Amino acid sequence: MIDDAPHRRRNPLNDSWVLVSPHRTKRPWQGQVEAPEPDTTPAYVEDCYLCPGNTRADGVQNPDYDGVWVFDNDFPALLDAGGAPVDDPLLGRAPVAGTCRVICYSRSHNLTMSTLPVAALRNVVDTWAAQHAELSARYDWVQIFENRGAMMGCSNPHPHGQIWATDTVPTEAARKRETQRTWHATHGTAMLADYATREVAEGERVLIATPHWLVVVPWWAVWPFETLIIARDDVASIDALSSAARDDLAHVLSQITRGYDALFSAPFPYSMGWSSAPAGAAPGWRLHAHVYPPLLRSATVRKFMVGYELMAEAQRDLTPEQAADRLRAVTPTEAPA
Repeated sequence: MIDDAPHRRRNPLNDSWVLVSPHRTKRPWQGQVEAPEPDTTPAYVEDCYLCPGNTRADGVQNPDYDGVWVFDNDFPALLDAGGAPVDDPLLGRAPVAGTCRVICYSRSHNLTMSTLPVAALRNVVDTWAAQHAELSARYDWVQIFENRGAMMGCSNPHPHGQIWATDTVPTEAARKRETQRTWHATHGTAMLADYATREVAEGERVLIATPHWLVVVPWWAVWPFETLIIARDDVASIDALSSAARDDLAHVLSQITRGYDALFSAPFPYSMGWSSAPAGAAPGWRLHAHVYPPLLRSATVRKFMVGYELMAEAQRDLTPEQAADRLRAVTPTEAPA
């Protein structure tokens, strides 16, 4: 049985494999246990660098903003700086230029994507789209993402995400561009459109299905409760979404994040990121987003990517089908107004 025997699953999106070892869910755990994150914080924190009116680490004062606010990161990983490439087979180097921005979702320090009203989430979606449209005119790749929770490296709990835009297409995006281009050239269809059709037909990994979006625990999931959000419309970039698709997405984001929080009755950490088409993408690219949460057994026991995962290939214990069953049981069918 596939739920009992070790096996490998292929990820056609980046042409990689994951080892699935479902029998290992029965092993006892005596490893590290994380401290649970607090589930109550005030709406305003005096020393928070992202709250309205506060002064950031570089001495700049935030405006008294309301709603979504975007600013250039004070400590960017990328700069619009030049440099010469080094064509060396062992010690190669190439310059990279780009920009990094922060997106504050709300003025309220104590809200998260799972507790923001749907109307506020729609404003976030519109901001993502506007930022992507602006930056993709200047850069080859625009990465919109959010790290939620200290467990995923978030340095500030104020509800926010980031955008990194680069003048090169990074490694993971380049792989996706090639696999989707090859699929389209071979089949004449978009890989993720075909995959979505297959998932809907089988049903066992589907969490949310709406007219515009499909949320699944992917067949090839690496993280225990990983999800994939696929646009059902034929769109390659987030700024190409229709008004109806944006409304729908706001509801879907509320549903999936509320489901995550309900799974272990605690704020659920994750990294979430959008994959819009990079420069030079072939017609086969379909807009999608990944959500990678680290929790495994409870709100305090996480999955570690170590040992075999670092030296050989990704490995998981809980099957994607088992994860989907557990998430479906707690994911709300409707989002709050």
